[in-house]
Amino acid sequence: MRADVTPFFDERTFTVTYVVAEPGSRACAVVDPVLDYDPSSGRTSTAAADKVLAFVRDNELRPLWILETHAHADHITAARYLRQNLGAKTGIGAQVRGVQQTFAEIFNIGPEFPRDGSQWDRLFEDGDIEPLGELAIEAMHTPGHTPACVSYRIGDAVFVGDTIFMPDMGTGRCDFPGGSAAQLYASTQRILALPPETRLFVGHDYGPGGRPYAWESTVHDQRATNKHLRDGISEQDFVSMREARDAELDFPKLILPAVQVNIAGGALPPPEDNGVSYLKIPLNAL
Repeated sequence: MRADVTPFFDERTFTVTYVVAEPGSRACAVVDPVLDYDPSSGRTSTAAADKVLAFVRDNELRPLWILETHAHADHITAARYLRQNLGAKTGIGAQVRGVQQTFAEIFNIGPEFPRDGSQWDRLFEDGDIEPLGELAIEAMHTPGHTPACVSYRIGDAVFVGDTIFMPDMGTGRCDFPGGSAAQLYASTQRILALPPETRLFVGHDYGPGGRPYAWESTVHDQRATNKHLRDGISEQDFVSMREARDAELDFPKLILPAVQVNIAGGALPPPEDNGVSYLKIPLNAL
């Protein structure tokens, strides 16, 4: 069955959020929502998430799930905000517990912070399935970009997060803690073994060369033209390319504020005695 997919592109973080609906019952899921954050002022807002919220309500959809493909390093998630306003359950890959442990140590977060994934309603293991009306959400563990990345197959569509990008961009980086170019190659081969007409929806696009932003391709397109993954590129060639490329990349500008919120499922740090929440910036730790 073909899923109805509506994208919401956030140009500040180059992130694509998706509303995925089953045409008959109008059951829907939201994938990778964005909470606006201004690093200069430290202010957050819900402008991007409110567009998603309005779309769901205006179209009388039935929100069941808010899904995260991973704990993002380039934007803060609005999963907590949408859960409060839509009543949908939140989900992420079960391996996020290891990511929580790693970054809790980097940020020196105390034992009061749970590292068991309890900040989400559902921790998806590989192969787990949840109904979405007449459709099903199938979780595919696709590590490499991070050890906890999950792609979601819903009907004829797969939401691949930062595992695969548009063909002229290639693939996501693998140099975050726990990342692995070899694992990413294996994950992409699993996705590219799906039927050629399967639609793939990416987590980001940067419009390389000035082309219009884009976020949808197919397995066939990726196998034919992806500059990192097209048919004929070996694992050894891919790993060598990816590791050399990653060594040249700067860290994402929002990684420090984003990750410490995202490993908490989108919950901001608790306010201190003056009523203000504070983020931590570890020096010389990454």
